This record gives sequence, C-alpha cells and structure tokens, in this order.
Amino acid sequence: MSIPDLIRKKRDGGALSDEEIQTFIQAVTNKTVQESQIGAMLMAIWQRGMIDTEIKTLTREMMSSGEIMSWPEEWAGLVVDKHSTGGVGDKVSLVLAPALAACGCKVPMISGRGLAHTGGTLDKLESIPGFNIHQSAAQILEILGSVGCCIVGQTEMLVPADRVLYALRDATSTVNSLPLITGSIISKKGAESLSALVLDVKFGRAALYKDLESAKQLAHLLVNVGNGLGMRTAAVLSCMDGTIGRCVGNSLEVIESLETLKGKGPADLMELVTTLGGVLLMMTGLVSDLSEGRRQIYDAVIGGAALSKFQNMMEAQGVANEKARSLCSAHTDYYTVLRKSERQMELKTPADGVVVDVDGLVLAEILHKLGAGRSKPGEPVNHSVGAELLVLLGQRVMEGDAWLRLHYENPAPTPDQINRLQNALTLRSHDDAQTQQTRTLVKELMLPN
Repeated sequence: MSIPDLIRKKRDGGALSDEEIQTFIQAVTNKTVQESQIGAMLMAIWQRGMIDTEIKTLTREMMSSGEIMSWPEEWAGLVVDKHSTGGVGDKVSLVLAPALAACGCKVPMISGRGLAHTGGTLDKLESIPGFNIHQSAAQILEILGSVGCCIVGQTEMLVPADRVLYALRDATSTVNSLPLITGSIISKKGAESLSALVLDVKFGRAALYKDLESAKQLAHLLVNVGNGLGMRTAAVLSCMDGTIGRCVGNSLEVIESLETLKGKGPADLMELVTTLGGVLLMMTGLVSDLSEGRRQIYDAVIGGAALSKFQNMMEAQGVANEKARSLCSAHTDYYTVLRKSERQMELKTPADGVVVDVDGLVLAEILHKLGAGRSKPGEPVNHSVGAELLVLLGQRVMEGDAWLRLHYENPAPTPDQINRLQNALTLRSHDDAQTQQTRTLVKELMLPN
C-alpha cells in the first residue's frame, strides 16, 4: 500500500499490519515521505488510536530505525535506566544515576531537554561549566566502564525515526496520544539494550495527566510494551501537584541535588530516589525485595558513595577536576562554579496561617517566562533563573514571613506574575489546618510478574 493508502486506512479506523507500520517508519527514517503525510498519519493515530499489537510494532520499528547499543557480557542483567513523564523541580536523575552506579548497576541515562513548563535534565547539567552531554556510543561505553553512569543526550544514530516524529507531534498537537507517547519513550529505552527500566509516571496539576486513572492507563501501556520488547519494565505512579524538593530552575536544582548527595536532601526527593532505585535493584536481582533495595540506595546517598560517582561522572563528561571537586566538597560556595542570577526577590506571606499548598504549575510557568525554560526546541535558557521555596507544607507562618525567593535577570517579573505567584500559595487558619510536615508522592507501584 502507498503512504496515502496507509493514512486512509488509519483515518477510517483500520488496524495497520506489521508490514504497513514497517513501511511507514522506514519512509520516515529514509525521508521518502512528505512532512504533511507524516502529520496526517500522526493525526489519524491521535483520533483513532491503536490496538496493542500496533503499538508494540510501532515501538519495535522505531527502536530498530537506528543503532542498537551493545554491552559487554559481564554487564548482563545490570544495565538499567529510569524515565520520568516530566515534573516541576524533578532533579531525581541527578541523584539516582550515581546512586545506582554505587550499588553496582550500569546506567546509560539518555535524557531530554525541558519544553514548556517541565524542566530538562540536560539543561540542569549544562548549568555546570564544561559538562558535555554529547557523547558517542564508544564514549558512553568507556564512561560506564570507568564510572558506572553517564547522563547524555540522544545520539544522532539512536532512534532517528523518533527525532522526526517527536518534532512533528508538537507541531500537529498530537503530543498527548497514548500510542505515540509509548512509542517515543520505549523505543529510545529499548535501543539502550536495557536489562531493566523503571518509569516515573506522574499525575496531578503539573503533570501531563491530571488524574491518577489516566496516568495508570499510560503506565499499564508503557509497562506492557516495555516487557514485550524484552526489558523488565516497572512503573511508579507519583503525585505532581507542587514541586519536588524546594528548588526549581537549572542551577538551583543542581545545588539541591548536590546537597542531597551530601546527605541533606528533602524527604520527598529522597522518597522518589529510593523507591525508583529500589525497584531497579530488585528487578536486576541485586536485592531480594523492595525494602532492601530502598535501603541500599539510601545508604549510597547518605554515605557519600553516590556523591563520589557524581564527581567522577562530571569529570568524565568534561568538567574540570578542580570545579568538580569544589562542587562536591563538604563546605563550598556553589556560586564560585555555577552562575548566580543578578537579582533576587523574596515574596512575603499575606497572613498568619499554615501552608497547605503551593501550585507547582504556576511557579514553573512563570519561571519559564522569565527565561528558565523554552517554548520550542533550540531556544537558549538562562540557567540562573529559578526559585527557592522557603516554607514547607504544614509549616506555620506569620504575616510578612518570606515564603519564596525568586532568582531572575531580564525580564523581571511583572506585577501580574507576582500576583499569580502569591495566589499559588494556599494558607489556612491555625484552627482548621491539618499539619502535614512531609508529603508522600508515591501512590502506586506496577511491578513486572
């Protein structure tokens, strides 16, 4: 069948055969199909959906469109990775990758950049002067051999079909298609030749899916397709209403990650790191159960072994030795290495009360407008722009207490943006507030049989 025939078949609700999907993906990879035709197929998939066999074939063909990584035999069962569906202040990868390496895993973490309100792991790391996210397959192999973990961008040869489809999904408003999300995520992880994959699927105000049931539907699909491709795949469903940790913005999140690796991390970030890491250690067989996996990840972070791995990873990926050592030393001024914003502003609480909520989506959207994020691929970001939460949920505050510190340059926040930020804070009177000093973000686990 010709490409127009395939588009018509999917538009009319038909299921594409394995050969038809292969034909389409090969045409995308070889650039023998018009962009308008790719867009039409994406919209047909968005409208009509795909059955499970179609999604598995789509994912497998995307995965096979470029190079498939290979690893030494002695690493069998130990090559792992994690993927998050995006969040606010989500610096989990910066702590988790070195912690897993310290526990004996090999972690070829291929990450992405921020787009819209969600932050990107690569943007955070590039706020460290010299950190090079561009590594060839041979360099990735070398870094994994010497350090045990790396965090890099997608190589030119890895899943080239996804590179084309991803850009056009944004242009055609088909980003939230379950089959296309699944194909994009799992094809890239499959091309890493992983032994085990854990997915942090988020739901809530600041997530792609606002309710738990929608997120569970995506998680089930991702887990089933991942396992169908031969990767042991699990999912963790976690709440994304506020922020993860207390810092949002690239340089500030690196600082909070380093503080966490020095044993001073916030409880919610540590909950995600130990849960996701514990699941991976359990799936590799390095531990017998989840509680032991959590304990080993916790010990690697608190004991300093993960910090040492992070320093080694920075040096292996281009950061000067003295800068890496300075960032990882016990008592350091982070701004001797990282860029600090030219201006800061503290917002004050409007009344006495107890902090019961901070809307992470509002915070992320305004920081995005101030230069911390990008609206389209390729735009620069200002690594110094960000915000620090100065209060915890459940904390009692007095009128006039500082609750948020903004770090900004040009543009400065407008009065309307400051008003929106103030409205993102929810206080209740002392009498009717339920004090909650810590949040439990992890709501559900989906583990392979």
